[in-house]
Amino acid sequence: MKRKLALGGLAVAAAIGGVLAFTSPPRLLSHYDRLAGGREGSYPAATGVPFGTHGQALDIWAPNAMGDAPLPVVIFWYGGGWAKGDRASYAFAGRALAKAGFLVVIPDYRKVPAVRFPTFLDDGAEAVAWTQDNIAQYRGDPARIAFMGHSAGAYQAIMLALDSKRLVAAGADPANVKAAVGLSGPYDFYPFTSERSIDAMSHWPRPEETQPITFARADAPPLLLVTSDGDETVRPKNANNLATKLRGVGAYADVINYGPLSHEEVVMALSVPFRDKGPVLEDSVRFLHRNLRP
Repeated sequence: MKRKLALGGLAVAAAIGGVLAFTSPPRLLSHYDRLAGGREGSYPAATGVPFGTHGQALDIWAPNAMGDAPLPVVIFWYGGGWAKGDRASYAFAGRALAKAGFLVVIPDYRKVPAVRFPTFLDDGAEAVAWTQDNIAQYRGDPARIAFMGHSAGAYQAIMLALDSKRLVAAGADPANVKAAVGLSGPYDFYPFTSERSIDAMSHWPRPEETQPITFARADAPPLLLVTSDGDETVRPKNANNLATKLRGVGAYADVINYGPLSHEEVVMALSVPFRDKGPVLEDSVRFLHRNLRP
């Protein structure tokens, strides 16, 4: 499925969007989202919760309206080229998904250059294990978990969804992972050409093991792979190639191309001020709800 979208929207939003895309951290976007009404309908159920074996921490976002039944869970990993980013800066994503009816976990992970592949993935697997073991106390359903992320965070989400052995090694049950959404993620990028991928991956003696496409399997959870022709950072071939490989082995993979949107604009569209850039949130939520039914 391919969508060519006009960028439209308020002039002030477009102007601030340009600044955010090139000079300002996602934390500023979260602040702007909160002021624009993003905080309505959700709240931080927990912040700075420790997990794992190396001082990692996570935040949990919940919808204001919670019934008696346990909620489906989305674990969201942020991007930053495996070298930067923090969970608090992506509150706009946590708020948006929580308001849509999910319990949202946003974990931190260790970064390059302090660590290299596969350490950040192992941190992600520990976050999954913690979620399965503890999310019930926050009224989440440990048997209905989906992964989601943007850029390097999409790499985390899709790699962990496909490489089930890494989850098992951390003490998590891959059967509880029902779906994954990757926003503008790299999945088929060897040989390494960017400075970020070289720094993060090139030391590994078996480069094929760094590539999500290597782990395509027939029993993979359903994947939604979001890309855009305007993305100059992670080209659409990553989503297209992975989807083709998955379909070829009998797995489900859907690709949505948001036309002219840039790499940054795809994740910005989760926020209230920039939601008119494209239905990224709407399409992701629809896919998640469909695959996280009780």
